[in-house]
Amino acid sequence: MAEVLVYVDHVDGAVRKPTLELLTLARRIGEPVAVSLGSGAADTAATLAEHGAVKVLTADAPEFADYLVVPKVDAVQAAVEAVSPSAVLFPSSAEGKEIAARLAVRIGSGIITDAVDLEAGEEGPVATQSVFAAAFTTKSRVSKGTPVITVKPNSAAVEAAPAAGAVEALEVSFSEKATGTKVVARTPRESTGRPDLTEAAIVVSGGRGVGGAENFPVVEALADSLGAAVGASRAAVDAGWYPHTNQVGQTGKTVSPQLYIAAGISGAIQHRAGMQTSKTIVAVNKDAEAPIFDLVDYGVVGDLFEVVPQLTEEVKTRKG
Repeated sequence: MAEVLVYVDHVDGAVRKPTLELLTLARRIGEPVAVSLGSGAADTAATLAEHGAVKVLTADAPEFADYLVVPKVDAVQAAVEAVSPSAVLFPSSAEGKEIAARLAVRIGSGIITDAVDLEAGEEGPVATQSVFAAAFTTKSRVSKGTPVITVKPNSAAVEAAPAAGAVEALEVSFSEKATGTKVVARTPRESTGRPDLTEAAIVVSGGRGVGGAENFPVVEALADSLGAAVGASRAAVDAGWYPHTNQVGQTGKTVSPQLYIAAGISGAIQHRAGMQTSKTIVAVNKDAEAPIFDLVDYGVVGDLFEVVPQLTEEVKTRKG
C-alpha cells in the first residue's frame, strides 16, 4: 500500500487533535507516515504510532523555532523526496495551509484546501469540500503531481489503530531562503481554560443581539457548562465586545464542531461561511425572520437573556 505523509502539528511533543484526525483519514488512502519537526518531535512517536503511523520521520534544528515556515517547507520537501508518497496531508491551520501551498509550488503539484473528507479513488485520493459558503459540496482530486491536501479540524473521528511507529531521523538541508525571516519575539497567549476555537467539538457564539461586552458572560457561562469554545460574530468583534481571535466567519475563523450554538446572531452569509459545516446547529434569536433559522437544525425564537441562562442551568443540572 502506498505511503501517505502526514504533517504533525504539535507543541513540545504534545500532538494536537487535528493531526490524529489526519491519521484516521490517511489510513483510508494508504499507510500513514508522520513528519514531526521541532522541539519535542521525537516525543510524538508513541501517540502517532497509537493512531496508525507506520513510521515517524523526525527532525529538530534551531531553524524551526527561530524562523518562519520556510525551514518546515524544506523539511517536508525532504520527506517527500525520501518517501515518494501518494499524498501529503496537512491540518487546515494558517501555518498548515502556508506550508502546504509553498510545498505544492516547489514540487509542481496541485493542492486542495479545507477538505472535509477523503476517500480512495482509482486515480488518487478524492477530497470532499464545502464551497461557496457551504452552499455546495464538491468532490475533486489533484491531477498533477503528488496531491497536497489540507483538512479542516473535526472532519473525522479520532480512531486508535496501533502501528509500528518506527522512528527515523529525517535529513534536512535548509535553503538560503530558510533564514530570510527571523522570529524576534514571542508572547504567550493567555489561557482561558477553554478549548481552541477551531478544534472544539462544541462552540457557543454571540452576536449583535448580546448587546455589549458586559453581556458576553451569558454566552461564556453556557460555553463553560458544555466545555465549549466561545466564538463571536463580526458585528460583535467590530464593536469591541470580544477579541478578534474569537471571530467566526469569512473574515475570521472557520469552525466545524459537532455542535454550534448561535446566540443573538442574525446569520449573515459572511458568518455562515465560517460555521455552516457544523454537524448540528442551534440558534437563539428573538427575530423569527432571522436568516440563521434557514440553516439551523434547532431554532428557538426568544430573548437570549431568558433562554441561554435557562439552558445553562439545565446543562449544569443534568451534568450534576
